[in-house]
Amino acid sequence: MGLAGSSIGSTVWAVVRIALVAYVVVVVLAVLLQSYLLYFPERRIEATPQLIGLSFEDVTFAASDGTALSGWFVPAEDPCGVVLLCHGNAGNISHRLDSIAVFHRVGLSTFIFDYRGYGKSDGRISEKGTYRDAEGAWNYLVQNQHVSPSDIIVFGRSLGGAIAAWLAGKHIPKSVIIESTFTSIPDLAADLYPYLPVRLLSRFKYTTSAYIAHVACPLLIIHSRDDDIIPFKHGRRLFEAAREPKEFLEIRGSHNDGFLVSGTLYTAGLQSFISKPIQR
Repeated sequence: MGLAGSSIGSTVWAVVRIALVAYVVVVVLAVLLQSYLLYFPERRIEATPQLIGLSFEDVTFAASDGTALSGWFVPAEDPCGVVLLCHGNAGNISHRLDSIAVFHRVGLSTFIFDYRGYGKSDGRISEKGTYRDAEGAWNYLVQNQHVSPSDIIVFGRSLGGAIAAWLAGKHIPKSVIIESTFTSIPDLAADLYPYLPVRLLSRFKYTTSAYIAHVACPLLIIHSRDDDIIPFKHGRRLFEAAREPKEFLEIRGSHNDGFLVSGTLYTAGLQSFISKPIQR
């Protein structure tokens, strides 16, 4: 019995050691590969707004640190505002034609840009870099396109929502729309990887809930209960963290296609929000 017990004990400890080593390896990989888990840039521009029948201006401008960035200015006839569109973490501006079309239908011009390392933009992606890129996009609209801040609607979807909230906390646009966005990267990571100490390991913050508390203009939060990547509770918590005036639009559909699946529910919600008189 003694020898058998010793053998079993040795086997248990061997399994425990293997499990611990495997866990440590996973943790180390999580630290080293964070940027690859967060950003999925693509360089190839697959289409332009011409594909959906819209004229546009191909724009090159500078981020606030001088990095050369690329974007499109898509004008609408007699626009009721200009959307500064901060896109999500994958692809590039050529994968956002559906959003550009929606904004055009509700009477908005659109300025969409690629973060550094995406599309034709120079540089290498980073959290600080994305903020500098958004600041450069704002400066381009105000200084080069001569758009008044009171006519700019800052919009961000998914990761872009955090960037949009940061930007709107630094300026006072006409309004802000945050769609399918997390409260912070550590919060989201804790939901996705509950078995890892992600709050301690995360090198990226994107603290949308903190940024949104500083937004001093009308705000619309959009989220779907069916979101398969960012849980609905994140949208509700962002709404709770925000100042008045604020609205919440619940849509349906998954993370990437909710705005399309929701159809008129989505466009009617946008139209209602942007047509209201400015409240401060």
